[in-house]
Amino acid sequence: MSVNVIYKTSATATGGRDGSAKSDDGSVDVKLIVPKEMGGPGGVGANPEKLFAAGYSACFLGAMKAVSGKESVQVPDEATVTATIGFGPREEGGYGITADLQIALPGVDRADAERLVHAAHEVCPYSNATRGNVDVGLTVV
Repeated sequence: MSVNVIYKTSATATGGRDGSAKSDDGSVDVKLIVPKEMGGPGGVGANPEKLFAAGYSACFLGAMKAVSGKESVQVPDEATVTATIGFGPREEGGYGITADLQIALPGVDRADAERLVHAAHEVCPYSNATRGNVDVGLTVV
């Protein structure tokens, strides 16, 4: 698939899951820590799953705003998207992730909300990147 790239950014990680990651402009600078559930010490810090959840939720909300005009559904200012990312071993070997998005669109008719969510799922870059590779659940709450 060809992409006409209009924006690029980069980040560098050191130390793996128990190190740090920093964006090229310094606006993101996080300590990484392995959760207890994954055999690490836990504690305060980010991990790739938290960062993915933050990115996917923000991107999906942006996608809903992008398609709202075409779908004739106004995205309320109070709209939220919560991404829950799961991590674990795959039956085929290696590890995988899952993603569940809970979308709240206060004051929007349920049928309109679901239509908007499905339209956003077709254009969201994270949804397109995960399609066919990651189980993604979409729930309008």
